[in-house]
Amino acid sequence: MREEYDFSNSIKNPYAQKEKKQISINIETDTIVYFKTLAKKVGIPYQNLINSYLTDCAVKRVEPKLQWG
Repeated sequence: MREEYDFSNSIKNPYAQKEKKQISINIETDTIVYFKTLAKKVGIPYQNLINSYLTDCAVKRVEPKLQWG
């Protein structure tokens, strides 16, 4: 084994996951049931599906259209 390695020509791993931050969020029960059902259909964990959906909205700069009262 070498004492020193040269990583000057290395490239970043394109398959490494992006950094994630764990949060606590209140989501309506019906919404969770919806995502759990959809996640079973597509074969991924529901939390990953919710994250994917939110990431897609953020990338596309989707803004909610809210109407009060």
